Amino acid sequence: MKNLSENKAFKVITTIIKIFIVIVLVGFILAVCLQRFSDNKISIFKYRMFTVISGSMKPEYDMGDVLISKEVDPSSIKVGDAISYEGKVGEFKNKVITHQVIEIGTDPDTGKYLFHTRGLANPIEDPIVSEDQLYGVIIYKSLLLSTIYRIIETNIGFYLFIIIPLLYIISSEIIMFMLDKEEKRRSN
Repeated sequence: MKNLSENKAFKVITTIIKIFIVIVLVGFILAVCLQRFSDNKISIFKYRMFTVISGSMKPEYDMGDVLISKEVDPSSIKVGDAISYEGKVGEFKNKVITHQVIEIGTDPDTGKYLFHTRGLANPIEDPIVSEDQLYGVIIYKSLLLSTIYRIIETNIGFYLFIIIPLLYIISSEIIMFMLDKEEKRRSN
């Protein structure tokens, strides 16, 4: 084991893996925090990440699916596109909704686009969505992030896949630092 820990290639590979894990975890956590604390008002390079919280878009999207939306010009949206938007009235108020566009019109007074939307599993249409409410068009359903989200959503998954790996990385770095320090002390 000591020969393996002294192998330079092993050290480099281990360091790269640790850095990659930390970058992915930190990036995921920052993206989620940015979306939550900004109430989804801030996008990252015109992209936003949302988690499906209801079954209204079954069978296309299930609860817990992580969707990536992209801000687009409202004129490029077509009937059949799934859009994410901020609800303004009734049970939709202040919630992020992801539903399919079933009809597109324009406001005769302002010329702004108006979108008629509905969840695939819903029998009735949503309140009309103005282009001002849009977050973007769904461009991707991330199977990897959806799986991670479903796993870390549970207490056991959170500890197994977030806390334990972070503790391992931190403790292994502390141990390596202490061993290097002891080795330098002995060589002097």
